[in-house]
Amino acid sequence: MPPAVDNADAQRALWRSRRGMLELDLLLLRFAEDSYRDLSKADQDAYLELLRLDDWVIWDWLQEAHAAPPHLARIVALIAAEGEDRA
Repeated sequence: MPPAVDNADAQRALWRSRRGMLELDLLLLRFAEDSYRDLSKADQDAYLELLRLDDWVIWDWLQEAHAAPPHLARIVALIAAEGEDRA
């Protein structure tokens, strides 16, 4: 059973997933719509922390141009894997 997610938290995650970079916007919106509610609380918190960062930082991590810090590496890997599954 997925963890209980406050609807406001899910809506906030979805809204914050809208970015200025189209490629990132598509990846993050899909991830938020399809996966956010099923994440553990720790992963949800990591996702919201990730969304506070600059688009280019997130994009570089997703493209493996740079390594994400350890506390965000799991959420970056989850987003990347979901993006690969859709490619």
